[in-house]
Amino acid sequence: MRRFVITTISVLVLLCASLSTAAAESVEWKELSVSATAYNSVPWQTTAKKPSIAAWGDELRPGMRAIAVSRDLIRQGLTHGARVKIEGMPGVYVVRDKMNSRWSNKIDIYMGKDIDAAREFGIQHDLRISWAEPGS
Repeated sequence: MRRFVITTISVLVLLCASLSTAAAESVEWKELSVSATAYNSVPWQTTAKKPSIAAWGDELRPGMRAIAVSRDLIRQGLTHGARVKIEGMPGVYVVRDKMNSRWSNKIDIYMGKDIDAAREFGIQHDLRISWAEPGS
């Protein structure tokens, strides 16, 4: 009986692992080349009364991997909650903020309160990003 239980559990674990791998592989990542800058949650970089509150109402905290996107990119599918991989940057970022309508084909990478890091990042042109829409 014990052998049966162990075998059954092993089969279930393998089945769940293969299903989660298949689901991860079925995510459609779209690609695009954009310009990128970096920003901080400090009063002089925003018009908001609370600089840590993003345009969609998300609270930004130092250490978060978050980005703001220009509004034309929102229309292309980079909507609130989309997961984004950025060329040359570790990990996956999440769209949490949107930029002023004067910008196009641009992302702004959130760097907490580290103003020096944002300045050092500067402006990157033709930066490749890939993204998966929320729920995919």
